[in-house]
Amino acid sequence: MTVYAIAQLKMTDRAAYDRYQARFFDVFRKFDGRLLAADEHPRVLEGTWPHDKLVMMSFPDETAFLAFSNSADYEEISRDRKAGAEATVLLVKGFAPAG
Repeated sequence: MTVYAIAQLKMTDRAAYDRYQARFFDVFRKFDGRLLAADEHPRVLEGTWPHDKLVMMSFPDETAFLAFSNSADYEEISRDRKAGAEATVLLVKGFAPAG
């Protein structure tokens, strides 16, 4: 079942986050994920949103996401992401097709 990883980021050290972002695709392309959105200015339609950026990715299943997020390569670059931004990261299950 498809899963979606949604990250809401509040920048704390832009230089560190930019280092992460510069290396992200080299790691991400090794896995079976798709980047669906990355927006530093999403339009808030209701409520308040105290973040600076939203990123949304999809993976074929939770196993594929965990292979990415637990990989040694991602662990290495994620140090800069964690130094550069406070994050709320959600893993959301997609709908199974009706059969």
